[in-house]
Amino acid sequence: MNNRSFLRISSSLFKYLALAVIFLFLLFPVYWMLVTSLKTNVESYRIVPSLWPENISFDGFNTLFRDGKFLVYYKNNLIVSAIAAVIICIISILAGYALSRFHFKWNVILLATFSFSQMMPVISRLISLYSIMRRLGLTDSHLGLVLAISATQVPFSVSLMASFFDAIPRDLEEAAWVDGCGRLKTLLRIIMPLVVPGILAVGIYSFLMTWDDYLHAITLVRSPQLWTLSQGLKLTYLGEVSDWQLINSASILGAVPMIILFFFFQKYMIKGLVAGAVKG
Repeated sequence: MNNRSFLRISSSLFKYLALAVIFLFLLFPVYWMLVTSLKTNVESYRIVPSLWPENISFDGFNTLFRDGKFLVYYKNNLIVSAIAAVIICIISILAGYALSRFHFKWNVILLATFSFSQMMPVISRLISLYSIMRRLGLTDSHLGLVLAISATQVPFSVSLMASFFDAIPRDLEEAAWVDGCGRLKTLLRIIMPLVVPGILAVGIYSFLMTWDDYLHAITLVRSPQLWTLSQGLKLTYLGEVSDWQLINSASILGAVPMIILFFFFQKYMIKGLVAGAVKG
């Protein structure tokens, strides 16, 4: 074996080893959450933790399914996430198309504003957001929560959809106009079928971000029957002495929709995010 072959093999082994370390580092918290959900609380509070439960227990999952509050939080989370994803997709399609096709003197300023809004931390605008929502009578409601979350995610989603529309040749629209299609009809029947990967990418991104939202929910929603999953877990199950089996069981159940969603739509999401970055 010459030096060049040895260096090539060593380089490959180092890359695979580095990937394995990163993979284990990222997945270990998920593994620990799953293991803890199967342990009894007595075993969870031991000073020397075990990597696998001595006696597998499903008491945490049974308690959650019998607990009506958890199912209410779960339902609220599904409702808020689904409605927010639909609203964001509609706004992103219309606004993204407008930014892509109508070039006016404020385009650059508008895109810069979108970028700047994404740089601002969410917590920095919660006080003003709460004040606005209170004056509009939208606090302590799912509608106010959906609108607040949608406003946070729209800038990125609009920019993403605009890049997809930029990749569609204008000749297709001009041909449709010659055949008698109006602009809206052209958008719905000609352009939108070509940007389905982008719509899926925006929809999945919006659903994922809304599903994990905590700051907006804890700020705007007060009634327990309206709490979302993250808010309900914090205010109901976390305390000075926490039931770690119950909390980790709830976390596992909360992650299931995200795992299923990403498992079935990952190729569309990745294809959409990559395709949107390519013009022409």
